[in-house]
Amino acid sequence: MSAPARDVAVVAFAQSDHRRRTDDLSEVEMVMPVLHEVLRRTGLKTSDIGFTCSGSSDYLAGRAFSFTMALDGVGAWPPISESHVEMDGAWALYEAWVKLLTGEADTALVYSYGKSSPGSVRDVLTRQLDPYYVAPLWPDSVALAALQAQALIDAGDTDEAALAGLAARRRADATANPYAQVTGARPQGDHVVAPLRTGDCPPIGDGAAAVILAAGDLARELCARPAWIRGMDHRIEAHSLGVRDLTDSPSTRLAAERAGAFERPVDTAELHAPFTSQEVVLAKALGLGDDVRINPSGGALAANPVMAAGLLRLGEAAARIHRGDSDRALAHATSGPCLQQNLVAVLEGDPR
Repeated sequence: MSAPARDVAVVAFAQSDHRRRTDDLSEVEMVMPVLHEVLRRTGLKTSDIGFTCSGSSDYLAGRAFSFTMALDGVGAWPPISESHVEMDGAWALYEAWVKLLTGEADTALVYSYGKSSPGSVRDVLTRQLDPYYVAPLWPDSVALAALQAQALIDAGDTDEAALAGLAARRRADATANPYAQVTGARPQGDHVVAPLRTGDCPPIGDGAAAVILAAGDLARELCARPAWIRGMDHRIEAHSLGVRDLTDSPSTRLAAERAGAFERPVDTAELHAPFTSQEVVLAKALGLGDDVRINPSGGALAANPVMAAGLLRLGEAAARIHRGDSDRALAHATSGPCLQQNLVAVLEGDPR
């Protein structure tokens, strides 16, 4: 894959505290402090942003065109160039990255948010399924993930004890993340849907995230160590679960290849794996060894605000480069049942 004609970097990242419930906050009130914080970190004003793109879900909010109300958090003035994707914010970042590559803008603000607490997110996510053959059966997201986990166990790729150990490691990592919702050691609990126990599943909660992208020399002016996006790609599996091998993720592998992830080793990988079993699938598809730091933020097992969790993975990977904790990082986002859609980005810092 040829290198992008223009260098684009993540220059700032901000997120909310991720909480089980935010009954006291509207989406606007949840998003606005995050937007103010990410702008403050660069010194930019809203009028300096060339393009704004958001990611959210009307199904999650329970009303049509809900994202237009969240735009109040950006501000009514000055007028902006704006777009929205009915997807996780990682795909909004993808759109903004392409916009900057074309030269139509030099800066972009990307944000996403989700409030899962008002309803049953397990039921809401059934609306992603095939509307004729699968959705009428109402298999929820945990039941489908359990099918994938059982397929991995049957294939000898993992077992319940190994999944429990993975869950413990991620939540231990999350103790260093001040924004995480679930941290520290805790019992695996009872089966939710066998073989998945409570500890194998993500917390239900609300949260928001935002990043700023900038191109070329402007990125260096705004950030001491920009996280340069060296490549990004998005691939999709077949919609029907029955024609897929649930123990593998060829779309993740292909997206990583197209993004340049296999050209040189990475030292960090932020994987959007809401279930422990899905991290097993992703690590295998990406060929990640023990020398790669996986989900140092705790990942989606520590905080999983639907529609923002993928953007969080990109933001967390970029933040480690900003701090000097990583030199070359892989970030992954997923959408749909059993890792149906997968986006992979490779980020690098300037040589030390």
